[in-house]
Amino acid sequence: MKESIMVSSESVQAYFSSHVALAGIGRKMKKLKLFDPITEKVKIAQKTVKYNPPEKLMDAFITLLAGAQGLVEINKRLKADPGLQRAFGRTGCAEQSVVQDTLDACSAENVEQMHQAIQAIFQRHSQSYRHDYQLNWQLLDADMTGRPCGKKACLASKGYFAKQRNRRGRQEGYVIGTWYDEIIVERLFDGKTQLNKALRPLIETAEQVLELDEHKRSRTILRIDSGGGTVEEINWVLSRGYQIHAKDYSGVRAKTLTESVREWITDPNDSHRQIGWVTCATDLYCRPVQRIAVRCRKKNGQWSSGVILSTLSPREVLQLTGGYEQEADDPKAVLLAYANFYDARGGGVEIEIKEDKQGLETRQRNKKGFEAQQVLIQLEALAHNVLVWARQWLYPHCPKIARFGIKRLVRDVFQMNGFLIFDPSLDLLQIVLNPADPFANELSLGLASLLAHEQVAVSLGET
Repeated sequence: MKESIMVSSESVQAYFSSHVALAGIGRKMKKLKLFDPITEKVKIAQKTVKYNPPEKLMDAFITLLAGAQGLVEINKRLKADPGLQRAFGRTGCAEQSVVQDTLDACSAENVEQMHQAIQAIFQRHSQSYRHDYQLNWQLLDADMTGRPCGKKACLASKGYFAKQRNRRGRQEGYVIGTWYDEIIVERLFDGKTQLNKALRPLIETAEQVLELDEHKRSRTILRIDSGGGTVEEINWVLSRGYQIHAKDYSGVRAKTLTESVREWITDPNDSHRQIGWVTCATDLYCRPVQRIAVRCRKKNGQWSSGVILSTLSPREVLQLTGGYEQEADDPKAVLLAYANFYDARGGGVEIEIKEDKQGLETRQRNKKGFEAQQVLIQLEALAHNVLVWARQWLYPHCPKIARFGIKRLVRDVFQMNGFLIFDPSLDLLQIVLNPADPFANELSLGLASLLAHEQVAVSLGET
């Protein structure tokens, strides 16, 4: 309900909210001043009538966390929930059309300002940025995904969009900090751009965000699919000092190289897949690489072939896949480790992209202007990372909830109803969770611990 409910005295106000758990995360963000870099750096040339542009960007951001499929839902999910607004430090909410106008007013300069702000937030709060390179490898996955949109959208063109022939759209490039599920870089390209053209700008930006010097690059593994596996791109990555675990781009070359395999080993988990060492010499690459041929039997009985390129030693790849160093002399164990480590991309960047599409509904939001869309995807990347960080914050007391994916966090955990109680200065005093909610008991412990230093009480149906 929109009107406040007076509780026990006129000094406090209580608001019913459909997102009381998300309000707790909002209170934590407010304490951390997490959104401040955007407020300070992004200067959109738009007249302020009631709310300034950064405030309207925050309204869009909160709405993403609240599970909106489109920004048109701002009026329903945020404007109608004043308690949620106040938990994030907002005293009101802009109309959805006004927020859309702010995005449409963004320029190329604003996009660069947004990139700088998101980088500052990431460096301040992420685990990937604080990774201990001496202790363990840093693992970065790079990939592209199509983002279909209307043909009138700027830089929308025909390209590859899975299971959608003759569709127009744009492409999104990702670099993921795989150990931590964080989006390090997310960038927008026209619909024809694929990973072989986007890889360098993505990796160069990731270097800047993570501040990778020569030593850190030597302790960083780039895992790349065949789209970025051209000789030119692999050599560029190798020349930068990275470790690679990638798939060769050329299908013709892969088919030729499989002919040099002297002994094939059948994958014990897939009787239709075989793995073997490529034995012929090569001078294509500027650093030594291991080459592992993989072939799979197709339905028509023919073989489909690919070649994995890796600078990792057998002992290193065994360690990364949970094997034993003693198995380094076992050809079968080593070959399976190389193949399995590449397969693990499916649990890395591909999962994070899928979670964004399903949990944050990134497929549903498209702006006609290219700059507007670029700013929007930065808000989506920030929403992804905030949800990942929220799992970390809650983990000590909510281990079950902390294992949820983004879709379940947004849909099942943060869309929990209850009451939010504020003092006269609109600072959050108490969160009252719905005791009938199946996650209320566990979440109450996590939120109570998370907000203890902010003097916010958390209870189950008791005010």
